Amino acid sequence: MDLTRPLAPDVPAAPHSASGERTRLHDLSGLAPPARPARRWTPRRVVATPAAYDHPHGHRIMDRLGELGIEVERLPGNRLTGLRGATERETYARAKATLAIVVSPPSRRKLQPIAPSADWRFDLAEGCPAHCQYCYLAGSLTGPPVTRVYADLDDILAGLAPYAGTAKRRPEEGTTFEASCYTDPLALEHLTGSWRRAVEHFGAWDDAVQLRWTTKFADVGTFVGLPHHGRTRVRLSVNCLPVTTRFEGGTARLEDRLAALRRLALDGYPVGLTIAPIMPVPDWPEHYGHLLDEVARAVHGVPGLDLTAELITHRFTPGSKDVLLGWYPATRLEMDEEARDRKHGKFGAVKYVYPRTTMTDLRSWFEREIAERLPACRILYWT
Repeated sequence: MDLTRPLAPDVPAAPHSASGERTRLHDLSGLAPPARPARRWTPRRVVATPAAYDHPHGHRIMDRLGELGIEVERLPGNRLTGLRGATERETYARAKATLAIVVSPPSRRKLQPIAPSADWRFDLAEGCPAHCQYCYLAGSLTGPPVTRVYADLDDILAGLAPYAGTAKRRPEEGTTFEASCYTDPLALEHLTGSWRRAVEHFGAWDDAVQLRWTTKFADVGTFVGLPHHGRTRVRLSVNCLPVTTRFEGGTARLEDRLAALRRLALDGYPVGLTIAPIMPVPDWPEHYGHLLDEVARAVHGVPGLDLTAELITHRFTPGSKDVLLGWYPATRLEMDEEARDRKHGKFGAVKYVYPRTTMTDLRSWFEREIAERLPACRILYWT
């Protein structure tokens, strides 16, 4: 038999079944599962202080929650109570499931410098519903880690005007304002709308100013198309897969964050990478090299790309270690004081950082590889 010749050269191709009968086709597109939605936090309990009802944005937040079918409990006073459980772990779980609508404390209305990220820090919320085992807030905030959102948004934004024209960190970017020190904006935006209003505020602010915030989430749809006029830089907090998949519970997948980065960049936003916390995990050059390659693919072909990187190594304090071990007793996060260098902060606080040789190796690698793999990217600082 000649295997190069067709068996039935003059017979038309068979239809859709071996019997020769015509088979009815069905459109299955409607049965396909929808695209995986971005992670969105739904608090189990929402409370509001009486003072929150005195502010228009407080009512806007409550209206949003009502549309989502979330009931808001009005507290009898302006103090948050009833958050502590029988154990530290129970207190953590109860607080992490609670959203409180409050008014910002007066101390927050006087802005503080926030080097090296920005000239000034202002807050629209405090606390985060994610479950990162190295949580930056563990040693910074006191009490149970309840998430507080500020009802006096309009007053907060109006109070920024006197700080314009005071740029010191990076004058070429104008006066920079960091709005994500104590929270993750995209974890809360669907509940509050606060950062969308901040983007619009800065977009209408005819001055050399820049709003900055960073996120581990990816739900950026409501920010696309806003009149931001390039005055908001959104940074996506990213890490290598061994860190992201092991220590960043409740956050968006890395690929979703990078897709969000591309979407914002295509919409004309200045964007950035917050690569943090950098850890010398086994085979770290390979894992971080993969991360940089994925970033390069995400921003490939973006016209007028304005991309920065902030490089932050892992560190901890005695206080934050105790808090984190209370929250995550089974964590595999390395916090061995004997393996670290002991440093003293600006006000004498002790922190533990990687040894000098490790820091040198990490820094030289990142500076070299970013220059090679992401030539359009500007490194803002290393710490």
